[in-house]
Amino acid sequence: MQKNIRNFSIIAHIDHGKSTLADRIIQECGAVAERDLSAQMMDTMDIEQERGITIKAQSVRLNYVKDGQAYILNLIDTPGHVDFSYEVSRSLASSDGALLIIDATQGVEAQTIANVYIAMENDLEILPVVNKIDLPSADPDRVLEEVEEAIGIDCTESNLISAKTGQGVKALIDAIVDRVPSPVGDTDAPTKALIYDSWFDNYLGALALVRVYDGSIKKGQMLRMMNTKEEHQVLSLMYPHPRKPTKTDVIETGEIGIVVLGLKTVNSIAVGDTITDAKKPTAEVIDGFEPAKPFVFAGIYPIETDKFEDLRDALNKLQLNDSSISFEPESSAALGSGFRTGFLGMLHMEVIKERLEREFDLDLIATAPTVIYEILKTDGTRISIQNPSELPAPNYIDTIFEPYVKATILVPDEFLGNVIKLLNDKRAVQNKMDYIGKRVLLDYDIPMNEIVMDFYDKLKSTTKGYASFDYEPIGFRPGVLQKLDIKVAGEVVDALSIIVPENKALTKGREFIKALKELIPRQLFEVAIQASIGNNVIARETVKSTGKNVTAKCYGGDITRKRKLLEKQKAGKKRMKAIGKVNVPQEAFMAVLKI
Repeated sequence: MQKNIRNFSIIAHIDHGKSTLADRIIQECGAVAERDLSAQMMDTMDIEQERGITIKAQSVRLNYVKDGQAYILNLIDTPGHVDFSYEVSRSLASSDGALLIIDATQGVEAQTIANVYIAMENDLEILPVVNKIDLPSADPDRVLEEVEEAIGIDCTESNLISAKTGQGVKALIDAIVDRVPSPVGDTDAPTKALIYDSWFDNYLGALALVRVYDGSIKKGQMLRMMNTKEEHQVLSLMYPHPRKPTKTDVIETGEIGIVVLGLKTVNSIAVGDTITDAKKPTAEVIDGFEPAKPFVFAGIYPIETDKFEDLRDALNKLQLNDSSISFEPESSAALGSGFRTGFLGMLHMEVIKERLEREFDLDLIATAPTVIYEILKTDGTRISIQNPSELPAPNYIDTIFEPYVKATILVPDEFLGNVIKLLNDKRAVQNKMDYIGKRVLLDYDIPMNEIVMDFYDKLKSTTKGYASFDYEPIGFRPGVLQKLDIKVAGEVVDALSIIVPENKALTKGREFIKALKELIPRQLFEVAIQASIGNNVIARETVKSTGKNVTAKCYGGDITRKRKLLEKQKAGKKRMKAIGKVNVPQEAFMAVLKI
């Protein structure tokens, strides 16, 4: 049976047709009745279908018959966006082959190159597949040439398909059966399986999606988590299916399946952990994959302060489904109690916030995103900070180290000048520049701080959407940085503090307070909004007070009476200015995110 199993992933750049091809393969294998077919069947979350992107890698088990032989195809559809490349590395760790999809009109993109390198590190058989050959502007020969030139993969055996029409899909499935190696494992050895995904089900509890490398997992068996040393009994086993998982009594060597352990808490299952038999454990763990390291940090707070515990439960459940998020409690004078949450990028942050609001019915507010900084203090100690408010006073700081990323950007040569100007504005350092046909492959080192906010949007707008971008972290380098504080009515709003390069502090401060002036509601007294570095105010705007006509009741009569009332009003406003408090509205935090 093992020699007839094929475990493979689909990898590609955004919008090159991974999910559509997954639909066609499911259709070709007859796993779903024609009346139940729908577009992007593997994208099960509402947010995925609305945005048209894959966020979670999804697995499905399919049956296929070739030349009278029955085969089992375990297909994993992966995301394309750079923020979710962690999902790709997890999926490839549990596969034996990968379909590399390239758009016949767009050719090789930055994410294509990044995903291929992950596949190569896992020693996978890579099958080049050119998709969208039904389009009038398709040029498969040029695209295959690009693949050989940019990535160095032999494309003599490649498949030309149209995932939309189904053309060439049957031949591709035959190629998968012929070229993807079957899993290698010892059926008689002790159970050894890798958890490569997990999620929470309201009826079944915490579920683990596993790939079995040696032995088998049986219903009723006692399993041990090798990382946590916890032991649990298998209550039920299932094979993943696009509509409804299929129950089974055993998951054999080389197979992929869902293990139900009846766990009520989400902390017992760790993605990347090895599970084995409790009585006869295996000697060594499986080399899983690097745990995800969050790059972007932001405070997430419930708008209703009594929802703090609900937010904690929601984050715990979501962390089981997406192990790349990290969080710890924090409190802010402006926003109350919340969590400092780590994300893989800005899109990841948006998606997590939206999922928390939708799936757990919470109203949330997010602070300005920041990255981790390392501070070398004057006494020689080194500390890490995620929140700008933790930055020590300037006289205690020797050096601030900021994280850098290695960015790969593919851009048509006509937009090269625009992109280089943008990169120079973002303090990027060039490593190399190569021409691939009419496009340029740029390799730059960029401070992470410069790309967390709006870099991707600006890159797309300066290249009319034609540039593609991928990055990976490369460590810390010293930077000339300062903390920019925003004061409203003389009080520092800690949630609006950010760390900025020294030469950009003035322009950033002016932008901030200009936006805030429009958003802070007028009070009965004048409100000063200031941007400051330490004790030095570098920019200021004033929100004028709302006027009340206190002399309206005076008709005619002595002028001294009017003057007396106006003096009284003036004194009242002065007193309110000294003791008045200003609530910063939620829109202000959103505006800071946009800046």
